[in-house]
Amino acid sequence: MRAYSSNKDIIKLVDKVDSVGLVPTMGSLHEGHLSLIRKALSENEKVIVSIYVNPLQFNNSNDLKKYPRDIKNDLQKLEAFSDVLVYVPNDNDIYKKDEKKKKYNFGQFTKIMEGKMRPGHFDGVAMVVEKLLNMFNPSNAYFGEKDFQQLILIKALVKKQDLKVNIVGCETIREGDGLAMSSRNKLLNNSERESAGNIIRLLKKAQQLYKSSTLEEIKFNILTDTLMIENLNLEYFEILDVSRFSVVLKGEKEIRAFIACKVGNIRLIDNITI
Repeated sequence: MRAYSSNKDIIKLVDKVDSVGLVPTMGSLHEGHLSLIRKALSENEKVIVSIYVNPLQFNNSNDLKKYPRDIKNDLQKLEAFSDVLVYVPNDNDIYKKDEKKKKYNFGQFTKIMEGKMRPGHFDGVAMVVEKLLNMFNPSNAYFGEKDFQQLILIKALVKKQDLKVNIVGCETIREGDGLAMSSRNKLLNNSERESAGNIIRLLKKAQQLYKSSTLEEIKFNILTDTLMIENLNLEYFEILDVSRFSVVLKGEKEIRAFIACKVGNIRLIDNITI
């Protein structure tokens, strides 16, 4: 599979294509990414897959340094697809020399959960996504629901910047024990991987408790359970109305439970509909 470092080469190849899909990734591809590509191929003539570990969305330099990279294996996995163009830029292809992180104003939305725990993260995400969308002008762009807050942010970005693209959210793909697929999973040792399987169980317990318990009771229950799980430290657990990303009121229809945990030194997030 050929990898293009020049966006101009790809733009030429899709110039007369009626429908182009974009799947932005940071590489270390797994079945979750591949499911996005399959979805994109089913809805577009050509699909651009970008592989770029964006430094501006990391607020921790050690996290950036240890983020898994395996471009050779990524390209081998992509060999299975026709009508896919792979964009593998370096920093200079994306950002101008000494270009500073753009500041977006998404309001209170970016001050909770991931926005609170990772200051500046969403500005970095929005900046690179905006650049990729302006670069390729795709008909559709595909993002996984595991990063649900990010998905909502990107939809807000598209509206705010008046970008002519349809943002498609895709179902979270899971391992056999229910752990949400993530490039970071491969950094877990055997003991940590076993503990990580409890994340989905905590979410499903919250799902059941929601039928008959208050939010305070659910949060206390989940916190108590996490204290009993080896290697797992809870960063946050929230149940929110996702139409407004605010506290749940009676009668709300779009409700999700969100969780972030440190498993050993590896940070994992997940969410499910309640």
